[in-house]
Amino acid sequence: MSDTKIKVRFCETDALGHINNTSYFIYLEEARIDFFEKMGVKMDSSKWSYLIASTKCDFIAQGYFNQTLAVSTYVTRIGHKSFTIGHEITDSKTGELIARGEAVLVHFDFELQKSVPLPDDVCAFLQNYLQTV
Repeated sequence: MSDTKIKVRFCETDALGHINNTSYFIYLEEARIDFFEKMGVKMDSSKWSYLIASTKCDFIAQGYFNQTLAVSTYVTRIGHKSFTIGHEITDSKTGELIARGEAVLVHFDFELQKSVPLPDDVCAFLQNYLQTV
């Protein structure tokens, strides 16, 4: 599992005082970036080769300003041209589950404008983070 810590900023909350639902997708993106960096993928848009085909977030409990969240990232499926990563967002102090997220990522050739098979080294890396849920 790959872990990312996030401190909730005031601007990420809403009028009800809890984390706005759109902020969770920013947290999931930050965790995905950390995961890709561990995978050795450079954050260079001219060399980027992945698309998000689908993303979702289930809200389990409320989160608040100044709370430190832990986002755990893992792989739930490895396909021929795509893979799925899962996320669990918890309160870093109590371990309380705040939200669960998921993203389907497709290996994509932007020049050809089509999906392409995942490289063997990427599959091997992903295998290290594979968890069945």
